[in-house]
Amino acid sequence: MSQEPSRKTYHVRKAVPADGRHLLELVHALADYESLPPPDHDAGERLLRDAFGGHPRFDVYLAVTDDLAVGYAIVFETYSSFLALPTLFLEDLFVLPDHRGRGAGKALFLHCVREAVRRGCGRMDWTVLDWNVPAREFYHRLGARHLADWEYYRLDGAVMRRLLEQPPDAL
Repeated sequence: MSQEPSRKTYHVRKAVPADGRHLLELVHALADYESLPPPDHDAGERLLRDAFGGHPRFDVYLAVTDDLAVGYAIVFETYSSFLALPTLFLEDLFVLPDHRGRGAGKALFLHCVREAVRRGCGRMDWTVLDWNVPAREFYHRLGARHLADWEYYRLDGAVMRRLLEQPPDAL
């Protein structure tokens, strides 16, 4: 007989520069969960600079219980030309495995929803890996819908540089 994890109380707060080490640990844990290489030292330094420097590029929120950061969310704004309103984009939402199913993810997600409403956003968007069934089920339970008619595309840095090295008529 499996036992449901006990509920805990999670406080969500905006991360501050002193949280940098905890943020990097959580990002590394996410990389491990997704079987991806974690940020190297230089990428980690850029991440902290872009989160906490003079001109932050994104906001970080931490789920905390018993003074321990157990999850994080990274958000930034994009813009919808059709709505003529900002969109809050949820780049990452991650909770350490021992704290899943206890309310940390829901607390983080609802904090982001409140932040989107506070900012006057017309919507909130994010992506989920197709194999991450627990995350997909979590978002569906909260009322999110999968946009099956949109395909997600990406150019990585090497391809962008290669494109810019070629004359436009060669493409």
